[in-house]
Amino acid sequence: MSLDVSTALLERAEAGEVSDAEFVDCVRQSLPYAWSIVSQVAADLTAGEAEFADHAVPPPSEVERGQLLRALASDAIRGGLERHFGVKLAFQNCHRVAAFRLAAVGGDRYQAFISACGQLLNQSPELRDC
Repeated sequence: MSLDVSTALLERAEAGEVSDAEFVDCVRQSLPYAWSIVSQVAADLTAGEAEFADHAVPPPSEVERGQLLRALASDAIRGGLERHFGVKLAFQNCHRVAAFRLAAVGGDRYQAFISACGQLLNQSPELRDC
């Protein structure tokens, strides 16, 4: 499973009454490594003036890599994180996470990061199995 959902939160979800804050807290508790990486890039972005901030260090194990994949491959989880941090997230190579300012979405740097060329240029032999 992607998330560890409490019985109470599951009951509220069944009733259609889950807030973004409750959902994001469930993500934070369930996927701590992914949360730490997204928190870091969002904080780095906020602290600087660049259009984006990224984290490109491979996770320490497959457990952590799995957390990133689950967090960023899910539209609901990614969207919740983006709303919570006020950023647009981008993802490459099973571990490179970037946070873009919302005003930068659609700009040259964002388009270059999410492009097929950007993905291909970010390859290396040690990353091909991720």
